[in-house]
Amino acid sequence: MKKLVIAAAILASTLAAPAVADSVELRKTTIKAADGSEVPVEIATPAGKGPFPPVLFIHAKRGYEGDERAHVRELAEQGFLVVAPDWQSGRFIERWPSAHNPETELDVEAGLDYLKSLPNACKQPVGIVGLSRGPYYAIRLAAKRGPDIAAIVSYYGHMQNPNAPEPEQLFSIAPEVGQLNTPILFLIGDDDFELRRMNGGRAFYALWERGIPVEWQEYPMARRAFDFRPDQTPEEKIAKRHARERAKNWLARWMKLTPEMKCK
Repeated sequence: MKKLVIAAAILASTLAAPAVADSVELRKTTIKAADGSEVPVEIATPAGKGPFPPVLFIHAKRGYEGDERAHVRELAEQGFLVVAPDWQSGRFIERWPSAHNPETELDVEAGLDYLKSLPNACKQPVGIVGLSRGPYYAIRLAAKRGPDIAAIVSYYGHMQNPNAPEPEQLFSIAPEVGQLNTPILFLIGDDDFELRRMNGGRAFYALWERGIPVEWQEYPMARRAFDFRPDQTPEEKIAKRHARERAKNWLARWMKLTPEMKCK
């Protein structure tokens, strides 16, 4: 009986103790793009007292779902105030669109403006974390609004317009790469698609040649979407942890955060 009482007390204390994830507040709202379209967004707020360093999260063409929400939560747990605009569902775009819809760039830019307007966001240039198609939005936005953006983290990102003809996909990069001055960290697996690695590699060299702060992190034995795929290998699980830490440190460096992840 005594063991049962102790076990019950341990269980009760476990249930009563707040989980780490519960310290992050997640909420949803809808904002307006410049053309009047409605843009669903999710906001992840860290625990504690703000203001918090602001990060814009740009999802891939697979859509904004549970894996993306988990990534946004992780960023908030690291101390970032995150806004994630859903550039697909508000415009009734099916998952996995091959073509790029330029109108959706307005949705992402609306997310940036909304993030900067939040009262608990530090009044400074923001960081961007983008996945796959997301970094193409990021470089377009950085070329247009460079002073508003401190740094970009590109997870296996497009560095060419998805609508460009095949020769341009193979042999060139987006012109925005030659226009932006934003520091970029590239995170990609060495078993990702060859075209994506070539595309990103050309962007890396073009940025470095111009003196733009840029780093390339390639993960051995890691495939596309190594950080959330359901059949993750042991190596990909480690790569994910390493990538999350590298992304955090890159953003903290160029957003000029304190060791406590606070704005100076």
